[in-house]
Amino acid sequence: MKLIPCWITTSASPFCSWRLTPTQHRITMKEVASAAGPETRPLAPAAHTPMIDSHVHLNHPRLETDLEAVLSRASSAGIEMMLVPGYDLPSSRQAVALAERYPQILAAVGVHPHDAATLDEKALAELRELAARPRVVAIGEIGLDFHRDLSPRQVQTEAFALQIRLAREARLPIIIHQREADRPSRELFQGESAGELGGVWHCFSGDEELADFALAEGFCIGIAGPVTFQNARGLAALAARLPAESLLIETDAPYLSPHPHRGQRNEPARLPLIAESLAALRGGPVDATVRATTANFRRLFLQSRAT
Repeated sequence: MKLIPCWITTSASPFCSWRLTPTQHRITMKEVASAAGPETRPLAPAAHTPMIDSHVHLNHPRLETDLEAVLSRASSAGIEMMLVPGYDLPSSRQAVALAERYPQILAAVGVHPHDAATLDEKALAELRELAARPRVVAIGEIGLDFHRDLSPRQVQTEAFALQIRLAREARLPIIIHQREADRPSRELFQGESAGELGGVWHCFSGDEELADFALAEGFCIGIAGPVTFQNARGLAALAARLPAESLLIETDAPYLSPHPHRGQRNEPARLPLIAESLAALRGGPVDATVRATTANFRRLFLQSRAT
């Protein structure tokens, strides 16, 4: 089964995550079990303070197959809330359905740049309807990905702009994915005055210049599993210096499982490993990092929506 990379990054970063194409969303139970490892093994220690996974694809086939068990392990690990973003129209519908079924799940709706060619007028109209649902707290994940060019660049640019405008119409923040499109992303961002909306540069692995741009625009920075990798020195140094009020933590599951589970299927129960690594880099207690990221999430995503 061929996978395609789709993680927010810049050309300076070697890291990427993997997402199935729309025609490759089927996966066997055997493959899931192999990727996930033994279900009885503890995934991560729970933090003292409940935490929020700000970006997790519970709407992905690799997590759908044993969703109840995934949610149970998340609860045992201290995960009190999870935000599930869409990456195309079907996954956006599913994100909303999950959020309306489970009280600990919130949804975002949007079309990923890989699938930008699917964002026609009909799809945009349905996204608009979905965005009005009470459990939807953001538009995303959206952006530009010039690494694989799975949708033409001009189409990606148009889809990104349309969805920024949708977010403004819906009065929602945005969740940005960007890869090898640093300058075009910034230019479009500024041209659309996206800083007014608020949001997060999710699963960040960019350089200091991109981080400073995001911070200057009032955006948060999402820190995910690669912050635990031994060869992620640049990301570690950046995470150590970012202001606490700009940080979010996320798993981006089923991708990017943190050390020592790298290469396995990821899930929300491993978020404490990311929080612990981030806290160690910043030289403070885990609870302080968790309290800060939780407060940031609530300020960004919940101030205009009821949970």
